[in-house]
Amino acid sequence: MGRTVSGTSDSVSFETGGERASRKSPEPSRLLTDLRSNQYSRVQYWRFFLNLALLLCDTAMFIVGSATALLWFKHGDLATFIDLPAFDTTLYLVVGACAWAFCLWRVGIYHRHIMGDGYQLVPLIIKAAAISWIVLCAVNYVFRVDVPLFTVTMMILFSCVLTIAERMLSRAVIIHDRSKGAYTYATIVVGSPQGIAHTLRFLEDRQQLNYKPVAICPIAENPTIGAVESARLTDAELDELASVWDVSDLPVIDYDDRLAETAVRMKAQTVMVTDVLHRDSDNFAAFSIGIESIGLEIALLTSAADIAGHQLSMRTLRGINILTISLAQYGVTTRILKRLFDIVVSSLLIVLTSPLMIGVAIAIKLDDNGPIFYKQKRIGLRGKPFEMLKFRSMVINADALKAKLAQETGQTDRFIFKMKDDPRITKVGKFTRRFSVDELPQFFNVLRGDMSVVGPRPPLPEEYARYDQIYATRMFVKPGITGPWQVSGRSDLNAEESEQLDVSYVQNWSIGGDIIYVFRTVGAVLGHKGAY
Repeated sequence: MGRTVSGTSDSVSFETGGERASRKSPEPSRLLTDLRSNQYSRVQYWRFFLNLALLLCDTAMFIVGSATALLWFKHGDLATFIDLPAFDTTLYLVVGACAWAFCLWRVGIYHRHIMGDGYQLVPLIIKAAAISWIVLCAVNYVFRVDVPLFTVTMMILFSCVLTIAERMLSRAVIIHDRSKGAYTYATIVVGSPQGIAHTLRFLEDRQQLNYKPVAICPIAENPTIGAVESARLTDAELDELASVWDVSDLPVIDYDDRLAETAVRMKAQTVMVTDVLHRDSDNFAAFSIGIESIGLEIALLTSAADIAGHQLSMRTLRGINILTISLAQYGVTTRILKRLFDIVVSSLLIVLTSPLMIGVAIAIKLDDNGPIFYKQKRIGLRGKPFEMLKFRSMVINADALKAKLAQETGQTDRFIFKMKDDPRITKVGKFTRRFSVDELPQFFNVLRGDMSVVGPRPPLPEEYARYDQIYATRMFVKPGITGPWQVSGRSDLNAEESEQLDVSYVQNWSIGGDIIYVFRTVGAVLGHKGAY
């Protein structure tokens, strides 16, 4: 596929597959503003009605779930409530539905990025359900509504399950419609040719996002003057782009002071910056003002270690501004709560799974008469080594075979070695690994303080030695039995995705988030996704 790009100070033109489009002098400012206003109105129109439809469905799920619970658990003092006039019962359900919708909105469930993302959708609904339970209990107390606590809990539980089912169905419809161009933000991708290729691959793999590329703008920094300029695409770079996206419909535009006007004429809503333009640079400041002043959105693909998620505080001392940043979850109180959470959860699960662990131990011993447990040196908090316990799921000389298999499968440079149909796995090991039963002895590591219930997986010493500066930040928290990697695809994730999830967890973990990860782990284990 060939493409030529040419530009002057007065016009920008591009050719794709024999077609040529050109841009000449910009329209009058008023016409451009009117055009942008009309585009913005159309976007707000579909966003309003889409969110309204979701809101009505969510409130309907609450009313159906709560009414079902009230009728099902009609007993004792609850009868006095049910025997009230129908209007009062209806009013109670309407008030509860409004509180339900508000809590869903408060946790961000109606954000355009969330509504199509299954990984974030369910945890946020569960979080909203917990808040709604508190709100409904408060309503009952203030207005002296005589509904037992158990019934209130069942109302929220039924509503939560129905809303999750409704949102999963809605998500499928939204993603299907987005594949046809509906509910999307037309996007111009700006960055280096390599950054653009990476972003197009990213957007192709994440259909839940509503960014639809309509043009690309390759740029590069001039090392002599430090300014950002348009970059010309080579044939090799075009081939790379074509390998990840159908670029026949993606015009190449120049990077100049009329980029915002070009975006409006192409009906773009978003300008996505992949690299080159750094957020704290003068180049980006000038670029962002031009884009935002016309009402366009700027989307940035940043590093997992970006400080945007930190608590920021600005202080002025004698005319000097001092910006301080902090992560609230690393306070003493939160650390104590996380340790208590680890002790309680690990102790409970050791007791509950002890019959299963005894059965697995016997099966391993009978299989090949080898050792029951496999002890492996791993790296823990801030580089401290420890011995991690697992039920042995591989042959006795598994470590000796690993280097050979890594060479054969091309994984010598990957931090996490995984392969399907691994010949080192025993018959019993196939079962224990498929259902993650081999991980159960690690709860003893949690009790001992070497690990946490939730956190990044503990690396091997040779893996840890190869970490770069950013990825090494995952060692600032205790390694976990489960975490973002385990619930987001496990072995099916590529190395880059695994690293991004781990580093993000270090900056964003919370006790509530850890509880959600525990519940999501149950689904990941039962679904067997990426377990091999």
